Formats: sequence, C-alpha cells, structure tokens
Amino acid sequence: MASYELDPIADNCYTGTTTLINKFDIRNDEILREAEIEVTQEAATRWEQSPLCDTFDFEHYKQIHYHLFHDLYDWAGKIREADISKKGTRFCPHGSIEDRAKKIFTRLKKLNYFKFLPVNKFIEKFVDFYISTNDLHPFREGNGRTQRLFLAQLARNAGYQLDFADVDVDELMIATILSAQGVSDGLFRIFNNIFKLL
Repeated sequence: MASYELDPIADNCYTGTTTLINKFDIRNDEILREAEIEVTQEAATRWEQSPLCDTFDFEHYKQIHYHLFHDLYDWAGKIREADISKKGTRFCPHGSIEDRAKKIFTRLKKLNYFKFLPVNKFIEKFVDFYISTNDLHPFREGNGRTQRLFLAQLARNAGYQLDFADVDVDELMIATILSAQGVSDGLFRIFNNIFKLL
C-alpha cells in the first residue's frame, strides 16, 4: 500500500491506525498489503484477458479501479474525498478531480486515443498522459495499479505492446517524482525502451 500523507482519522482508517477500513476487517497494514496484492493481481489478470470496458474515458478509468478493489473496499471506483501527497508530491486537490479529469480525458479523445501516431509522437503524448493521470491520483489507494492497467490497454488499442513487468519499479518511481517537478527525461527513456509495435 502507498504511504500517503493524510489524516487517518478523516480518511477511512480504523481508529488509531493508518490501516484502511476494508471488507475483510484486516487491521494490520502488512496483512492488508498482502491481501491487496493477491486480490488485485488476480483481478488485473482477468481484466487483461477480457477488458470490461474500452471507452478510454474517466468512467473507464474508474471502472478499472472498481474491478481491482471492489472485493476490498466500499469506495472502490469512487473519487477520493481527501487531499493526499506522497514523497513530497502533492496530488490534485480532491475538489478539482472531476474538472481536471474531464480535461485530461477530453484531450485524449481529441487525439484519437493516440492511434496512428508514429512511435516518437506516440511516446510524447503517452508520457504527457502518464504525468497528467499521475498528478490526478483520483483514488484513496490503488492509483498506480489502475493507471498501469489503463495505460497498457490504451497502448494495445493504439497498436503498441506495453509491459510494465519490463520496468524497474524504483527507476519508474524516481522518474515519476522528477516528472512532477517538470523533469520528464527519465519517463521518456523508460517508455521508449519498453514499447513494441503489435
């Protein structure tokens, strides 16, 4: 689970803990993290084999989150109601998520979901979308997993293969943090190395 900086009392945690209230009533962070991994990996595999949505709008994005987390949390697929930050990065204020998401996904549609773009232009637009959705961080937990599943499906729809298993997790995290500060070279390098034409 991500270590977000927030007020646990106001944000769906068990009293006196930072453990998210969950459907299994697990009250230990480590055990909940293991349960999350097991549940979401199985759900992600099902989605990859047979996506339940292909509209590539914000509802699609939320549907992926719901699919991954509905067995764990009542708020799966719902926009967070608290402001969050992580490792010095402040994400979109919760009250602005809907408006910002509308702009991000409207732009994606106008760009025809990156279809028929040459690889250099595709990567440029893809990195920009990655940065925008990372800044959006619309959910209380599970943003990275939702984003990766959506992006892999988006890439396939545009004729590219993207496998996050080929990415060094630490390198991606550092590049993502730097991109929030306006330095996106690392992301370009990472994605340039892992895209393949279908």
